[in-house]
Amino acid sequence: MPRKSSTPSLADRNAAQGGVAAVDRALSLLDAYSPARPLLTLAELAQSTQLHKSTVLRMLASLEHAHLIQRRDDGRYALGAGLERLQRVYALSFSMQAVVMPVLHELVRQTQESAAFHVRQGEQRLCLHRVDSPRPVRDHMQAGALLPMNRGAGGRVLSAWPDAGDSLSRRIRKELVVTMVGDRLPELAGVASPVFGADGGIVGALTLTMPAERLESGFEPIVLAQARHLTAMLGGRYPEPASG
Repeated sequence: MPRKSSTPSLADRNAAQGGVAAVDRALSLLDAYSPARPLLTLAELAQSTQLHKSTVLRMLASLEHAHLIQRRDDGRYALGAGLERLQRVYALSFSMQAVVMPVLHELVRQTQESAAFHVRQGEQRLCLHRVDSPRPVRDHMQAGALLPMNRGAGGRVLSAWPDAGDSLSRRIRKELVVTMVGDRLPELAGVASPVFGADGGIVGALTLTMPAERLESGFEPIVLAQARHLTAMLGGRYPEPASG
């Protein structure tokens, strides 16, 4: 009988509600890989997932059978060719709007303020998607509008990557969320967090805007949590806050 660890694995601590524990654990092996770690030993996989080596070996056998993992001649393990096929299927079915819009609706539901997703467009930023606040007094930005990069919470976030040297950018990279009041328009406030893609680069800024007098301190953790969630939905990993 396989030995049961007294310490829960990462998969057990983050198990899917109503899911299958063995599947969660197998998927945690795939999640151990990154561009910086494309090849992993058995010991490294066990350490990353906090699973016993014997458990990891059994799961690797199943993943190899499905061509999701392949064992190299030197004994290390790499992702398998089956993932490339799944990636092609994913690319054909992927819709940024279908992923982003539910997050914006959830932000609006939690805050009753306007939510948007901004991306870099040359020297400006584009409001790619937006959901308006249900409240009658709000800013009236529309999806498709171009805004400056050097003003507003969303622009400040996008400008902070790649590593900008100014103090505000350093703070954004450290805290991963920023609140600006009167930065773009005197009567408006905004809260924004970066969203990252599968390659680790920033893909956009998740923003919440409202009349300045309606700004609440509790908005920052809400925006940050949804930015983390959207990053995961896009196949990325949220970075650790920068030190210093």
